[in-house]
Amino acid sequence: MGEHTVTEGTFRHRGADLAYEVAGEGPLAVYAHGGFAGRAAEDRMGLFDWAPVVASGRRLVRYDARGHGRSTGEPVDGDYTYPSLAGDLLALLDHLGAARPVDAMGASMGCATVLHSAVRAPSRFSRLVLLVPPTAWTTREAYARGNRESAATVERDGVDAWLATRARRPRPPVAAGVPDVPPTPAGRVLPSVLRGLALSDLPAPGALAGLRLPCLVLAWADDPGHPLSTAETAARLLHAELHVARARADVRAWGERIAAYLSRPRP
Repeated sequence: MGEHTVTEGTFRHRGADLAYEVAGEGPLAVYAHGGFAGRAAEDRMGLFDWAPVVASGRRLVRYDARGHGRSTGEPVDGDYTYPSLAGDLLALLDHLGAARPVDAMGASMGCATVLHSAVRAPSRFSRLVLLVPPTAWTTREAYARGNRESAATVERDGVDAWLATRARRPRPPVAAGVPDVPPTPAGRVLPSVLRGLALSDLPAPGALAGLRLPCLVLAWADDPGHPLSTAETAARLLHAELHVARARADVRAWGERIAAYLSRPRP
């Protein structure tokens, strides 16, 4: 995180130890990572650059979702649904003593976590930044079916068999050259993570339309798991700014774009 000191912490919530890190000083901004990853995994992938956000005068908190990275979790499907993960995020804000609304950012699974948190407790948030919204609504069932099949593969044939199938899927152009990083959920937890995500969807369109929070949506092209149709619909419902990346360099500039967005006076 550049020259800024990073401190680590954990807290206990609903039977899990959730790990997080804090960098920088200033108004609180929290980030939720994508599924099967974690803070360290995303750093190894090198997709997102958070240094500009910290340099802009934010106290940036990144955490490992339940069962991911250095956070613990149990093989309970319901623990990994989007609403359940949103409960973890709200508990993190309580643990941090966030008395004022915070800026919240999330990628893919983390994007869904942020949206469910905001729908449940909109007064806890100031602005939202949604990175690569996952497939939702009319396109969700095919993804859910694939996750249920993947969970069965892991339980029947092991994690390596699932990874071999996953490696054969085409990657979007923005991910060209990004290192393959193994999933961080442990093998005993991974089927529950997969089934929990299969049980999930973004909040209903009407719930998103009812949010009155400034929002920035950052999407990328040619990724069936994160289709532009979801990002475009979410941006329309939320009256959000939408930017679409078509090359990895565009994604590496997201940190600067987010920092500039969060530095604007709130409307």
